Amino acid sequence: MDKQTDIKLTYTQKFKNRTMQGLFWILPIAAILMIIFWLYEKIDLIVTTFLDFIGINPQNNEFLWVVGVVAVFILILYLIGYLIKTQIAFYVESLFHDIPGFSTIKDIIGIFNSSKEGDNKVLVVAIRGFANEGYNIGLMYSQKESIIKDHYTVTLSMTPIPNGGYMFEVHKDNIFIIEHATFDDNLQYLLSMGVKSIAEVLKVKPKSLDEMQSLNEWLAGKSKEN
Repeated sequence: MDKQTDIKLTYTQKFKNRTMQGLFWILPIAAILMIIFWLYEKIDLIVTTFLDFIGINPQNNEFLWVVGVVAVFILILYLIGYLIKTQIAFYVESLFHDIPGFSTIKDIIGIFNSSKEGDNKVLVVAIRGFANEGYNIGLMYSQKESIIKDHYTVTLSMTPIPNGGYMFEVHKDNIFIIEHATFDDNLQYLLSMGVKSIAEVLKVKPKSLDEMQSLNEWLAGKSKEN
């Protein structure tokens, strides 16, 4: 009976864990959709009121209404992007800082922003894979040293939907930089499920490992630049 009880508890725990994983995966998406719908309602009200004010019936001028909605939405995005760099953003952030999950979501957004801006370069790398002679292509979201000396964290994403994966602590001599590859290139490679090689995505010829720069060499080059 004890063994059966343990099995039931194991399945129950797995079910709870999977349910929680699904919840936390969908929450950010749901939050973004709620914000978009809320913004749409407000923008619709603003544009409709403005068109009525200048004597234009929105129902008879759908093109003008669409142009107005898109223009206001882009303006709002621009203002938000501008305010992010000011003290107002830090004040707003402090109000939400204690909300569970806020810091995690902020860090994830920061990762994607850094991959675009180059503040904290996201590297596409090759590391030795699970087979003796095989290699895996992954991402380095940070070039900070691991708790294990001379090791660095490499993330291997899943395919076809790269919303999860595995993290490995790899020695810097066993990490090889794929030159000119970006976060978007790696995403395209993952979504192709192997139909496209990373060489095809980058439109370059395949290279041997000897021709590729190791992370150790890359770090040495960065230290000289600084």
